[in-house]
Amino acid sequence: MPVFVKVYEYQIHQESIEEYYRIQQKAGEIYEKYIDVKTTYLQSKEDPSKWIEIAKYESEEDYQTAMELINQETEIQELFKSFEAILLSDINLIRDEDFLDIKKLSNS
Repeated sequence: MPVFVKVYEYQIHQESIEEYYRIQQKAGEIYEKYIDVKTTYLQSKEDPSKWIEIAKYESEEDYQTAMELINQETEIQELFKSFEAILLSDINLIRDEDFLDIKKLSNS
């Protein structure tokens, strides 16, 4: 069964990196109560304000079920407001897209 993958792209203020890490740590703790997720955070070398977040879940169904519960958490709502506050104000955009991790290829 393919792994369900959410990819987010956003830009944050450079002076807010530590706050970004704090938000992601706290949000991760909440997510772990409801679902197994493996998340990677990538910062652009060319534009350090630009980030890509890649989160992998066992299935889209698991993701949807967990998100219904996670979004009811007061703390996650507060963390999201904090996250929105550190986004670059002229952009203030979070792009997201769904993918499936279909097959692993070997280079051998």
